[in-house]
Amino acid sequence: MTLPTAQALLEVVEATWPPAARWRAGPWLMRDGAGGGKRVSAATAAGPVREADIELAEREFARTRNTPLFMIRHGEDALDGWLAARGYEVIDPVTLLACPVEALTAEPVPPVSAFAIWPPLAMMRDIWARGGIGPARLAVMERARGPKTALLARAADRAAGAAFVAIHRDVAMIHAMEVLPELRRKGAALNMMRAAAHWAQDRGVRHFSLVVTDANRPANALYRARGMREVGKYHYRIRQEERTEAALD
Repeated sequence: MTLPTAQALLEVVEATWPPAARWRAGPWLMRDGAGGGKRVSAATAAGPVREADIELAEREFARTRNTPLFMIRHGEDALDGWLAARGYEVIDPVTLLACPVEALTAEPVPPVSAFAIWPPLAMMRDIWARGGIGPARLAVMERARGPKTALLARAADRAAGAAFVAIHRDVAMIHAMEVLPELRRKGAALNMMRAAAHWAQDRGVRHFSLVVTDANRPANALYRARGMREVGKYHYRIRQEERTEAALD
């Protein structure tokens, strides 16, 4: 089965993890994430960009009191170079992964190990909060308009993890997967992925997907071991003095 293209998955990201606001400014698509992280706060090129257009984006960031942040996708080498020359450094290279949904539904979810629940329970919100996923990111989940649910994982007879999954067209994407540190390596992440895939398959989904930072090696190993394959990459650029202010992806 042919996997979705990188562009298709970027559209899934936009639909399932949406910004609080988006607008055009010249060749740019600008976003205001309202504190929801880099994915919902970065500017992207929506048409041919000249080096001088970077100043327009910077003015828009200043007008909205947001940190200047750019997402660079495949083929945008010229833009990448212009930003580098202006002192913007690479932060958080990201890989887009996908697989046929059947790769995760071939095996059943173990009994009492993961559940689809919407809206999220207080215990799920607490798990996310411990991992740095606070109200601003929960607001992103609320904004997603398509079919969506949250996942609760259990391990060692207690709540162990939480995640969010939403659907755009025939692709499901899982976000905000968090497992309590003391309960990791007990299958909670995999069980949430399986539960999410079964939930999505019941709604006609063909592909399962996610985005993961390259630095998260344990997660990358888990996903690839379950048959997920790379379909694209992107990274962000931000000025060094503003890196500490940037929200985590």
